[in-house]
Amino acid sequence: MADNDKPRYSRISDILELLILMQSKTLGVTLADIQAQFNVSRRTAERLRDSIINILPQISEIEVMSKEKHWGFTDSYMKEIINFTPDEIASLESIKECLKHKNQKKDIDTVITKLKALCANKNKKQIIKIEDRIEMLLKSEGFAISQNPNYKIDIEILNKIREAISFNKKIKAKYNSKEKILSPYGIIYGSNIYLVGVENNRKNPYVYLLYKFSNVSLTEEIFDKGDFDIKQYANKSFGIYQNKIMNVELLFKKEAADDVLNYNFHPTQKIKENQDGTLTVKFKASGSYEIIWHLFKWGDSVKIISPLSLKKEYIKWLKKCLKAEKIDDIKKCKE
Repeated sequence: MADNDKPRYSRISDILELLILMQSKTLGVTLADIQAQFNVSRRTAERLRDSIINILPQISEIEVMSKEKHWGFTDSYMKEIINFTPDEIASLESIKECLKHKNQKKDIDTVITKLKALCANKNKKQIIKIEDRIEMLLKSEGFAISQNPNYKIDIEILNKIREAISFNKKIKAKYNSKEKILSPYGIIYGSNIYLVGVENNRKNPYVYLLYKFSNVSLTEEIFDKGDFDIKQYANKSFGIYQNKIMNVELLFKKEAADDVLNYNFHPTQKIKENQDGTLTVKFKASGSYEIIWHLFKWGDSVKIISPLSLKKEYIKWLKKCLKAEKIDDIKKCKE
C-alpha cells in the first residue's frame, strides 16, 4: 500500500490532541501511548499515527534505546497552534488556592505567569478578554476553610534536597538541632512536607518533617536507593508514618452510604454494599494513629470490624477524650 493510500483518521480533535501530546514529549510517543491516551485499539492507533505523518513531514521516527518505536517532532512546530483558554488558566488559579504549602503555590504562580506571557504574544484584545474571564470565574468560585499546619519551609533547603534526590547524593544537615547524614529518597506532600530518607546507621527509610531541617549541604558521597518508589512507599500507609500493615475492615451505617461511596480512603480500598444498606470498606495500610484520627470525623457512622488491635486502640482514644472532659461538665451537657 502506497503512502497516499494509507487509511486516514478523520477526527480533527483527536489529531490536534495527539500533536500536542507529541510536542510535550521529548522522545515522542509510542503506539501504546496513543492507545492509552485515546482508549483505542492498536489498529486505530496506527491509523491516527499514519494520518499525522501524512499531514506533517516534521513528524518522524525518533531513535531511542527502546524496543518500541517512537514518533514525534524534530522542532518546536506546534507552538503557534497551542492555545490556553481562560477556563484552563482559572482552573490553575483555583488549584493554587487548594494547595497547602507556599512553595507549591509559588511554583503554580510561576507556571500561570508563563502561560499568560505566552498568551500575551498573541492578540492583545484577546488577552484582555482572557483576563476578564479569569477574574469573573475566580470571583464566582470559592473554597471552604481547611485546617492545617503552617510551618515555613526554606525554599533553599527544599531546592538542595531536590538536587540531592536527583543526583543520588547524601546530605549533611541539622534535624532538631542534631547533626545527621541522610540519603534522601523522596518528598511526600501531606498536611506537612516530609522527607523520606535513610540515615547511615539505619536500613529502612524514615519520615522526617522538612521544616525541622537546617544547615543543609550536599556531600560528594553517592547512595543507591535500589528499586525504591516514593509512590509505592506512600501508598503503604494511611497517612505518612508507617508501621505494620493491617487488613482494615470498617462498617458504615446506611445513612453515610452516599458519602462513603464517593470517598477515597486508600488506594487499596474495596467497598461492598450490604443488603441492609450498610457499607463495608476494606483496605491494607499502616499508620493506626492516622486511621483513628480520620475515623473520628465519621462519628457514630462507622464501626471498626478488624483488626482487633486497631479497635482496642480506637476505644482507648475515645476514653482519653472523655477523660479530658470533666465528669461534671458531661453531666451538665446531659441536663
